[in-house]
This record gives sequence, C-alpha cells and structure tokens, in this order.
Amino acid sequence: MADDIFHRILHAAAEQARAIDDDRLEDWPAFFADPCLYKITTAADFRDGMEAGLFFANSIGMLKDRVSALREANIYEHQRYRHILGAPLIGPAGEGGTPSETAFLVLRIMRDGTTDIFASGKYLDRWRLAGAATRLAERIVVCDSARIDTLLALPL
Repeated sequence: MADDIFHRILHAAAEQARAIDDDRLEDWPAFFADPCLYKITTAADFRDGMEAGLFFANSIGMLKDRVSALREANIYEHQRYRHILGAPLIGPAGEGGTPSETAFLVLRIMRDGTTDIFASGKYLDRWRLAGAATRLAERIVVCDSARIDTLLALPL
C-alpha cells in the first residue's frame, strides 16, 4: 500500500511539472482539488511563520485566473521552465490528506536559449487520494532564496 501511494504521488507530481514545462498551463489547475491552497514563499518567511507569500491562491478558480492572466494580460519575455524533482518523502495520511515533501530545482530557458537556475527549494504538499484520482489539496512552494526574479511569471 505504501509503495502504491508513493508511486501515485511521484507520478502526479511529475505530470504536474511536465504540464508547466510543456506550456500546457491550462492543464495545471486540474492537478488540484477544490478548494485548494497554492502559495509561493521564501524559506526565511516560512521559517518565521509569515503567512503572506509571493503568490497565493485558494481555489481552482484563482489558479485558472492566474493562467488566463499569463495568457492574456501579463506582459513578460517568453520563457519556459524545466523542473527537476527529487523523490517525495511521504508522511502519514491524516484527516487533511497525505503530506509529502519534494525537493525541486527549476531552470528557466529564455527565448534566446539562455538557461539559468531560476529557483530551488521544496514543495510541501498535501495530497487527496480518492479512487484513482491523486490531486493536490495544498502546495506550499518554499524557495531557498529570498532573491526572487521579477519574472516569476509561470507557476513553480
């Protein structure tokens, strides 16, 4: 049973990252349960218990709005990401779902081919596993660095 949960979470996390990396942003909100929490913060703010993050959404509707803004309203230089994920560490399931912690590294590739390390950190996730569905109830993206580029356009 534990192996099955590990593989479900590993697969869902990889699919979610691939949707972002492949510029299928419209597919990204479907990886979340509703209601959900998605927040990007820094390690220092997380450690200090600061609730406000760099980005906050608490519903699939807010995630869809983020994608719409990226496609239709925001102006930013064309870029894409490549996620490199560590293996998730799975915690015991509880009332709110199954927690996991996954290290990540995100490379940003600009239109001219310049590739930089954009962000590193960890995902603190809470998963809802219902039947065959594996959805994120919560994802807190904790970035290692407090230095965040103003081009935080795409979801991490």
